[in-house]
Amino acid sequence: MFAQPCICTPCMCTHLHAVFPHLPSVAFAVCLHTPMFAQLHICIPYMCVLVHLHTHCSKMQASVCNLICSLHSPMFAHPHICASMRLHTVFAHHELPLLPPISHQLILHTPTFAHPERFSAPPTRPRELHLPASPAPPRRPISARLAGGCQHGGAQALSERSRRSAAMKVVNLKQAILQAWKERWSDYQWAINMKRFFPRGATWDILNLAEALLEQAMIGPSPNPLILSYLKYAISSQMVSYSTVLMAISKFDDFSRDLCVQSLLEIMDMFCDRLSCHGRAEECIGLCRALMSALNWLLRCAAFYAEKVKEMLEQVAAEGQMKMCLERLEKMLGSTKNRALIHIAQLEETSSWNTVEQSLLKLEESLNGLSNSTLRSQADECISLIKSIPTMLSVRSEQLNKTGFPTVHAVVLLEGTMNLTGEIQPLVEQLMMVKRMQRIPSPLFMLEIWKACFVGLIESPEGTEELKWTAFTFLKIPQVLVELKNYPHGDKDFTEDVNCAFEFLLKLTPLLDKADQRCNCNCMSLLLQECSKQGLLSEANMTNLTDKRKADREDAPQLQSAENANIQPNPRLILRAEPTVTNILKTMDADHSKSPEGLLGVLGHMLSGKSLDLLLAAAAATGKLKSFAWKFIKLNEFTKHISTENSKSAPVRALLFDISFLMLCHVAQTYGSEVILSESRPADEVPFFETWMLTCMPEEGKILNPDHPCFRPDSTKVESLVALLNNSSEMKLVQINWHEVCLSISAAILEILNAWENSVLTFESIQKITDNIKGKVCSMAVCAVAWLVAHVRMLGLDEREKSLQMIRQLATPLYGDNTLQFYNERVVIMSSILEHMCADVLQQTATQIKFPSTGMDTIPYWNLLPPKKPIKEVLTSVFTKVLEKGWVDSRSIHIFDTLLHMGGVYWFCNNLVKELLKETRKEHTLRAVELLYAIFCLDMQQLTLTLLGHILPNLLTDSSKWHTLMDPPGKALAKLSVWCALSSYSSHNKGQASARQKKRHREDIEDYISLFPLDDTRPSKLMRLLSSNEEDANILSSPNRSMSSSLSASQLHAVSMRDPLNRVLANLFLLISSILGSKTAGTHTQFVQWFMEECVDCLEQGSHGSILQFMPFTMVSELVKVSTMSSPKIVLAITDLGLPLGRRVAAKAIAAL
Repeated sequence: MFAQPCICTPCMCTHLHAVFPHLPSVAFAVCLHTPMFAQLHICIPYMCVLVHLHTHCSKMQASVCNLICSLHSPMFAHPHICASMRLHTVFAHHELPLLPPISHQLILHTPTFAHPERFSAPPTRPRELHLPASPAPPRRPISARLAGGCQHGGAQALSERSRRSAAMKVVNLKQAILQAWKERWSDYQWAINMKRFFPRGATWDILNLAEALLEQAMIGPSPNPLILSYLKYAISSQMVSYSTVLMAISKFDDFSRDLCVQSLLEIMDMFCDRLSCHGRAEECIGLCRALMSALNWLLRCAAFYAEKVKEMLEQVAAEGQMKMCLERLEKMLGSTKNRALIHIAQLEETSSWNTVEQSLLKLEESLNGLSNSTLRSQADECISLIKSIPTMLSVRSEQLNKTGFPTVHAVVLLEGTMNLTGEIQPLVEQLMMVKRMQRIPSPLFMLEIWKACFVGLIESPEGTEELKWTAFTFLKIPQVLVELKNYPHGDKDFTEDVNCAFEFLLKLTPLLDKADQRCNCNCMSLLLQECSKQGLLSEANMTNLTDKRKADREDAPQLQSAENANIQPNPRLILRAEPTVTNILKTMDADHSKSPEGLLGVLGHMLSGKSLDLLLAAAAATGKLKSFAWKFIKLNEFTKHISTENSKSAPVRALLFDISFLMLCHVAQTYGSEVILSESRPADEVPFFETWMLTCMPEEGKILNPDHPCFRPDSTKVESLVALLNNSSEMKLVQINWHEVCLSISAAILEILNAWENSVLTFESIQKITDNIKGKVCSMAVCAVAWLVAHVRMLGLDEREKSLQMIRQLATPLYGDNTLQFYNERVVIMSSILEHMCADVLQQTATQIKFPSTGMDTIPYWNLLPPKKPIKEVLTSVFTKVLEKGWVDSRSIHIFDTLLHMGGVYWFCNNLVKELLKETRKEHTLRAVELLYAIFCLDMQQLTLTLLGHILPNLLTDSSKWHTLMDPPGKALAKLSVWCALSSYSSHNKGQASARQKKRHREDIEDYISLFPLDDTRPSKLMRLLSSNEEDANILSSPNRSMSSSLSASQLHAVSMRDPLNRVLANLFLLISSILGSKTAGTHTQFVQWFMEECVDCLEQGSHGSILQFMPFTMVSELVKVSTMSSPKIVLAITDLGLPLGRRVAAKAIAAL
């Protein structure tokens, strides 16, 4: 009353004392605390109620205690009750004069006296007491009230009424608790009467019953045991939820009351190790929040007592209290389920988690001066558990029972053999994906990389392939390790892992000896130096490892033979070539018009010996080959300028054109045409060589049309060229536009060939013409043979002779003095280019043409398939051999690549999956999965689409094939499917398809939509959902939205379903969801379980964009029914916790476990 000036100003207490002069002081004080005196509109105008009460209750010989109890009746908390209906108090006494005083009090406390509407009818025999009352305002019609509600604050009035109603219920609740305490009801009596007082299924959590009980129980220095018994009974009988109890406990902050704290800890003991909630998702999220609040409360409590322990007078008691707090913390955090719920709460309310972290810091500070080691260690364990909660999904164990990892080996071999020019980042991502999926320890992971490099070096064919492997090992792999170093490695030092890997490698002495013998040098020493330059090894470790290898080499005398002493080892040459590439690029940037002769000298040195291949390999391994090629394209374009040319400068220009053209052809054939192709630009700006390469140059898998317009230039230019070639004894060089000559040569050859076939020209004339073509500028011979190869393909067997003879003439070098500079060097490159061009057509026509030998295999890994053997048998036999060996070699990789081209994606994938499902031994199936994953890296995107979009659905929906999915092959297939899905989705999202994979444009890839269509006539359930009006992310992410059976996180993230991979994944997860929900169980159900388990095992912490985002939310409740999947960590892993809906789904599933 005294908190409101409008009450205490008129000195109501004086008036009260005047009415009740005989009241003792304590009774007077209690009267002032009744609900009536808290509301001014009651106690000021209706003070006379007390007078009437006193008057009529005196006839009952009421005691002071009875009078005070009357004032606590719910009736006196409502002005409209006590003002107009106070006579019922009198009526209750006078109609029932024989009732004892205690019964009179009970009547006043019945629910009737708390509701004004129950007094609307007057009593049968009222004894009216005339008291002034304010008239009620006239009521407007309902329509008028509704219409004017907003204008006259109707919403506020409604809110105010509901607030008052809630407040009245709380007051009544507290009064009921007080009455139970006064009358010493037992716990079950209390529960029965509570349900009578609050009928029609009142929700105790809404009324904050737990908080009200705790508030009344914790008034004094020690808790009220009777009221606490009510709370315990409410918890046991589930009248109140665990979340409201925990929230109520966390609001108590007077830790100095030891007995109260002890009681609260005992209450927590009742349920903290078996928390559950089977209600709505919002209630489960509420449990998560409450658990985090309770964790914060326990931390504050422990910190408080940790400070108290430092005080000598209260040390023993404080230690006991702190021990109790820490025990409860251990009990709470010892449950994975509780930690998972707190993990969800931490993501739901980051501000509350910040408070927890602050409390954690305070506890750590308080522990600094703690002498009790037991308490200290106990607290440290709790602190580490709390700190692990945000990262509880990222803790992964590594495989320690394996030393060989064929997948890493095969991925490195594949990259070194077929993709030297590829960017480093995609390779790093792929290797890290394999490391994560197979849980490979870092030292063994890097050891496997080095093993693969040395094996590749040893088995590579002599020549270009050997140089490629050398560059890959000594230049590219150290750069890959530098990138790997940037990835998180936990508490481990990456340089120590590298050192450890080299220590393991030193034990593989036979492998290192074989590599040294092949390379004619100490490979290990050079590799260590390169790694040290990149900061991957400390100086001390490098010296130690070098000395160990030096000592091992002394025991291998065959490595020190005298015949190899004068041969320069390739690794040293490659390491020298790398800075040379940079210098050449700078030289090529200079103005060519000022000193073309000097530039020609540089190019001449590049052509000598194996310099060109060394430089190209070094440029490819360091990512400079594209800019290297672009410099030569610009040089080739420069030679178009012939405005002021004389006989002296003409040969230089011709040579610059020829050398640049030959180099570009050689680069395209050795490293792929993607290196040459530049970014999209207008047609009039496309360089000559790029145009010629795309339209005229034969490549593997590219069929050219000899009648294409590109081979039919201006007829006048063709005629003049034919005349020049036929009549001149020597090719003119001055004022010749070599780009036009190269474009016209095909039509000129056709004319010459027709003339020869019609006997217009003799064989001697043909020899003279071919000598003119190849004698000065070798590029002309290359362009001529390019057209002849396309022409021969279109001819019958009996029509090919003269065309092949002409190719043979052009391929034979011209020996004589009347040739331009660097002719022999240019002829070597030309012969290599022509051999590549003619390889396919010569095989088809069974023709042999002897090209000038360079002492090397110019086309390694070509024509590997055995003749007259079905390709399915070849695939089966090669895979069987690979499986027996346990690793993939370079030759097998090329055979698999050829079979993939020849048979197509579906054939290749389907047959390899059949081979996997034939295996019955567990160790063989695991090895097969590792090898198949590496083989699928040949074209991971398309093979994954086929596996997930066609093969798996066929196996899962056809009951006649279910027996093939038994363990172990079925489990292995599930593992392979997940690995492929994760790798494809990761690289697909980052746009990291390699140039080798982009190069493949088979019909079955381009027409994938027709193979796996979006059925627009009958759209799937998923597509119907996506095309609905609910596509708005705000609507979809609303927690109140009714959940569709196919709603997934991918839709909330607005992932495009027009993408084939996304569509395949979404449909696969819909199929899995339907299998889980069906009534038929079998091996296909077990396969789904293995698939999901593998998804969880391979999951990356925080990877909200993983393949699991395509899983429908409703699948979670189905999955937790499977015993092996009913784990809190698995639920956290399979739901997208970055979304509010994902957190609610996870909370509901975990709280029900």
